[in-house]
Amino acid sequence: MSASPQTIGIPLEWIDFDETPILFANHFLVQHQIEEFVVSMGQVVGPPPVGPPEDLRLPAHPVEDPRHVPILTLARVGLTRHRLTELIELLQNALEEHDRHK
Repeated sequence: MSASPQTIGIPLEWIDFDETPILFANHFLVQHQIEEFVVSMGQVVGPPPVGPPEDLRLPAHPVEDPRHVPILTLARVGLTRHRLTELIELLQNALEEHDRHK
C-alpha cells in the first residue's frame, strides 16, 4: 500500500530554478476538453527597428508576410481542472499583492 504525497511529509524543493531562463510571453491560447486544459504561451515580436534614421520615423515596418504574423511557441502546459483553478488563484493573489505595493 502506498501513501499519497500529502501524507508522507517530505518537503518539495525546486531544482535548477535559477538556471532556468525566464522567457517573456505576450500571447496565450487555452484549449480544453471535459476535465483537461492545455495552456499555450507564445511570443510575438515585431520587426526590429533597423535602417536609416529617416526610415525609423515612418510608421511601423511592414510585416514580412502580410498573410500571418508568426508566434514563437514557448511552452504548452497540460492541466487538470483542479490545477487550473489553483493556478488562477495563485495568479490572482500575486496580482493583488503586486497592486497593494504599487
